[in-house]
Amino acid sequence: MSTRPTLPELADRYDLVVIGGGITGAGVLHEAVRAGARALLVEQDDYASGTSSRSSKLVHGGLRYLRSGQWRLTLESVRERGHLLRDAPELVVPLPFLMPLHRGRKPGRWPMRIGLALYDLMAGSRRSRFVAADEVLARAPGVAREALRGGLAFEDASTDDARLVLRLIFDALAQGACALNYVQAQAVAPGRVRMRDRIDGSVREVEAAMVVNATGAWPDATPGAPALRPLRGSHFVFAAQRWPLRRAVSWLHPRDARPLFALPWLGVVVYGTTDLDHAGALDAPRMTPEEAAYLLEGLAWEFPGLGLRAGDAIATYAGVRPVVAHGKASPSAESRESAIWSGPRSVGVTGGKLTTFRVTARQVLREAAKQVPQLAPVEAGPLFATPAPGGGDDRIAGTPFTWDGMRHALRHEQVVHLADLMLRRTRLGLVLERGGADLLPRIGTLCQQELGWDEARWAQEQRDYLDGWQRQHAPVPA
Repeated sequence: MSTRPTLPELADRYDLVVIGGGITGAGVLHEAVRAGARALLVEQDDYASGTSSRSSKLVHGGLRYLRSGQWRLTLESVRERGHLLRDAPELVVPLPFLMPLHRGRKPGRWPMRIGLALYDLMAGSRRSRFVAADEVLARAPGVAREALRGGLAFEDASTDDARLVLRLIFDALAQGACALNYVQAQAVAPGRVRMRDRIDGSVREVEAAMVVNATGAWPDATPGAPALRPLRGSHFVFAAQRWPLRRAVSWLHPRDARPLFALPWLGVVVYGTTDLDHAGALDAPRMTPEEAAYLLEGLAWEFPGLGLRAGDAIATYAGVRPVVAHGKASPSAESRESAIWSGPRSVGVTGGKLTTFRVTARQVLREAAKQVPQLAPVEAGPLFATPAPGGGDDRIAGTPFTWDGMRHALRHEQVVHLADLMLRRTRLGLVLERGGADLLPRIGTLCQQELGWDEARWAQEQRDYLDGWQRQHAPVPA
């Protein structure tokens, strides 16, 4: 599908309507199409515009979950990490990790070695080892030398989270699904969905044999929906020149022993994360000065030689995790398991992890199949049915992104606003200074050519994007 469809173009009836275009909704749509269902997905904003473009960029087994006894979740995550590394090697890549060990600091060497041995056992291969102090210093420049005993090397994986969501959606479209961004949907009766297009204002109702609500942290008032505890995770983005990190590094914060990490990602370094109750607007989470100070305290503890400050960051971002409330005192103690509930011709889902999206999607469809048998998932196979589009060789400002790839996104990936292009179809808004403002004149020419925007529309899009970037992604004072 090369362009965004309109509501009048939709069919009158679908086997499945998915509400929510994050990783969970995209996974449900993708698995439903594999099962042969006639499926539609609608998202009130842009695809992956919520939590699913603001994650920690990790596809991981959840090593810390072993400490709280969440064995099943860890095993499930480790196995799914392996499947994604195999099925989507252009999107999910191995990520070598290093955990420095210091005398008199947590974590201790042997508890971590035991935990990593279990991690390796679950993965079916030995990937962890002890490394000497000089190797730690070589691979993690600036790490604290005091009482450095060495480190533990292990492996996880990383991804471009927004691109993973988009690939799932557009692969499903190539197999016959339909999807629209910027469409608000409401289930008005069992099997009936009313939709309003936020772009042209049109309204439409369709019939659905089954409706799946996958709106993540956004509240759901349907019977059976669990109480949520929205948790905010904030991250810094630093230039690789300022933090020349050769592999991901993990350590514990000196104040509360929460895990911190820094990883190379798309030519920059992502550092985080916090885990705090979020009481603000869900659609505009922002790193607070207190979070910035907390993260910089942890950074100075493990990397005192870097001297990084909040103003040194290229960008920041924050995401709100849709965590099911279990009454734990600490946000970090809450389980990351998904929750699924059902009603007449409807299934709801929330919580869960980026890594296990496919497991969650198949669980949702098995629940839906209790009412609509044709929605039962088929046997798991290769993740994608279509090849990934080529990106070209004309790289943009030293980033992994290309001008050809940007033109492809404008033509084929339902770009509605400039922010869609800068923050999700590409990640230029996170990996370039000032959100890529220096490139906007050339990008504006492309948008006018491919989307038909006139000068007034381009000027408005540029203002909206830069204002939004300043509010949500600009470095904050600590």
